[in-house]
Amino acid sequence: MLRLFDTAIGDLVEITPMTSGQFSMYVCGPTVYDVAHLGHGRYALVFDVLRRYLEWRGLKVRHVSNITDVDDKILERAEAENCSPAEVALEFEEKWFLTMDKLGVLRPHHIPHATEYIRQMISLIESLIKADVAYVGEDGIYFDTSKVSDYGLLARQSLDSLKAGARIAEKEFKRSPTDFVLWKFSEGSSWGWESPWGDGRPGWHTECVVMSVDLLGEEFDLHGGGLDLSFPHHENERAQAAVMHYKFSRHWVHNGFVMVGSEKMSKSLSNFTTLDELLHSTDPRAYRLLVVQSHYRSPLEVNPQTVSEASRALARLDATQQRVGETGANLDEAELDQTELAAFADAMDNDLDTPAATARLFELRSRINQLLDDGRVAEAANSCVTMAHLLEVLGLDLKGIWNGEITAEVQGLLDERAEARREKNYALSDRIRQEISALGYAVEDTSIGQKIKKIFEMPE
Repeated sequence: MLRLFDTAIGDLVEITPMTSGQFSMYVCGPTVYDVAHLGHGRYALVFDVLRRYLEWRGLKVRHVSNITDVDDKILERAEAENCSPAEVALEFEEKWFLTMDKLGVLRPHHIPHATEYIRQMISLIESLIKADVAYVGEDGIYFDTSKVSDYGLLARQSLDSLKAGARIAEKEFKRSPTDFVLWKFSEGSSWGWESPWGDGRPGWHTECVVMSVDLLGEEFDLHGGGLDLSFPHHENERAQAAVMHYKFSRHWVHNGFVMVGSEKMSKSLSNFTTLDELLHSTDPRAYRLLVVQSHYRSPLEVNPQTVSEASRALARLDATQQRVGETGANLDEAELDQTELAAFADAMDNDLDTPAATARLFELRSRINQLLDDGRVAEAANSCVTMAHLLEVLGLDLKGIWNGEITAEVQGLLDERAEARREKNYALSDRIRQEISALGYAVEDTSIGQKIKKIFEMPE
């Protein structure tokens, strides 16, 4: 059974789906005012791997990840570039998904936008005011954190400790330094929505509450994101849900930072490298491999040396696949190694231990080469298909993985899907992907187009 570190509990816990055979997960998405940096890429890859693994284990995953297209930074950029906030948000949302496609990150099943939920956010704030947990301040509506008895849970600190450590704000009207804004008044601004309290914009911490509850219900299996979101963002979400008596997320999971020396990588520190800068000069698979070779909760150092090491490791995997392909072995008839499947599952069930899982796959690569040296081609083919199958669970495709041909029917579906993607009809694109999957093939989007692969089913 899968065990993950639950931030709310501060320990590893068994992850039992709320509904047998299904799994619901909400992962906080980007604020679309700039391009993605390496930290964004890490959280996207971590939860992509989690989703892929859950699906491999047979669960039907419902994955929701939002787009924050209401934010002061979007407005600031729009004013600086003399365009509308909507134009800024659309530009960087499109860039976000182009970058995620390069990384091979699966599209969430639902991608709600904050601007689509303004009415629901206003309704929630009205309810919070009626419940006497929100109040009107000079520049907006604020949440009273003192009304939540365990506020600070995800920060692993008490409310008094958080108050003592909080920066004293110039907003003296706030009842507590930890109180946060639910609705910002926007009188005199070109960007705002009507509300019972006057024109304004929602605060950041309310949108994910209404979107997750709308799409997943008042209780769902997992809420995730980068460690920097655990407090205050996720804690402020949890506080609102608690006073509304939502059960909300059963588990809270967070990945560690990407580090530059001793500092985390972030836009606020101006030390970030954009994902596109990295992917322009590096195989996108190398960054994914670098991420899975590090435990998701540990700091990840990304620098020329670590990226180069990942690229060389990837090349060794590719070379082994190509060597097997050169033997002429029929990979369609190869069998998966049940011992390796079980060992992989054991590692992944142990708090998503991708470093252990990938280390064993590299050991398997060495064994494949030894089998080929000994002339045991059939055994090497079995191990090769097993290695490729398990790397695919991690989202890693290898060159030369399958040497078969596709049917005219599958090619026709690929052509239809390519046209749907050009027209940005992603719903149709996903339906065609499912049709292709039912015919025994998997298709993924890469920086150079669609890639088709034979599906090797995991035996019972």
